[in-house]
Amino acid sequence: MDAIHFYEPKSGHRLPHDPFNAIVGPRPIGWISSRSQAGLLNLAPYSFFNAFNYTPPIVGFASIGYKDTLRNIEATGEFVWNLATRPLAEAMNQTCASVPPEVSEFELAGLTPAPSRLVAVPRVEESPVAFECRRTQILQLEGIDGAKVPTWLVLGEVVAVHIAQASLKDGIYDTASAGHILRAGGPADYFSVGPEQLFRMRRPR
Repeated sequence: MDAIHFYEPKSGHRLPHDPFNAIVGPRPIGWISSRSQAGLLNLAPYSFFNAFNYTPPIVGFASIGYKDTLRNIEATGEFVWNLATRPLAEAMNQTCASVPPEVSEFELAGLTPAPSRLVAVPRVEESPVAFECRRTQILQLEGIDGAKVPTWLVLGEVVAVHIAQASLKDGIYDTASAGHILRAGGPADYFSVGPEQLFRMRRPR
């Protein structure tokens, strides 16, 4: 059997970079647009994002630190998830910039805010998929000792979906050709999804 590197996270991993988020990955990117009560737009990517329920459809992301996105969603109860694709990777990365709330990441990254149908928050027009969401829960995380962690899990119900017609093949969403990008480990690693990664397995009956 191969040698095993063992560690307890509370004592440190003893490696050049924390392997946790490289192992739990690649992960979808939570590219979240929000609007403050004063009408200021915000667009930011979150590394911890996923879907959690079918009916109703619920998505969520974790905000590590009390950031503008979290503050906006607490105030308005609305946000939009935008699909980050390979052609939009550089623009998405620009929206990581730490800027004051009055600076719009849409303008910073040269992106177009497009009106949503059911929420007051705009979506990214250049993105082929967007979920309009209404907040359902915000949970501050806790450790096993019961101590609060400065991370908040934001959950929202998807109330409207936008899909570019080009991403639908015979009425079925074509993940393999949509150009999804996913966050991996290390300080700068991402993956893209393409037809070469596709394989199929049917569930046992």
